[in-house]
Amino acid sequence: MSVKLHLLAHNIRSRENVGSLFRTADSLGVAKLWLSGYTPVPPDAKISKVALGAETAVAYEAFPDIESVLIRLKAQDIPVYALELTPQAINLAEFQPPQEMALLLGTETTGIPPSLLEQCVASIFIPQQGIKESLNVTIATSIAAWKILQG
Repeated sequence: MSVKLHLLAHNIRSRENVGSLFRTADSLGVAKLWLSGYTPVPPDAKISKVALGAETAVAYEAFPDIESVLIRLKAQDIPVYALELTPQAINLAEFQPPQEMALLLGTETTGIPPSLLEQCVASIFIPQQGIKESLNVTIATSIAAWKILQG
């Protein structure tokens, strides 16, 4: 089964991280990148420097508020999952993705707010070792997207 994956980048401050998300989306065959909140959008020199042209190859849309994106995804019957460590989160290694889905990414410092987590079908986490409980948003997205796209 081939999975159709959308990435929802909400309030990602770093333009370099956004460029990296475009590059990851291009590399892995992500269906669409949705940018919301204060996430920077192309054209932007720092995004382009990291994306290496992927920002021109990946389908994307930008919205000032995330509610508009969630409404659009719901209207298209695309369930939204959060990439976030929560008490009920599903281990990425055990996650069985639906045929089409969106993965919500949170801010680099505070993650996904509870009000948005409530609107997601579930949360998915990447098991980790060491003293830190988080990865850079682009690294976590790359790992999760690769695994999800494997079906």
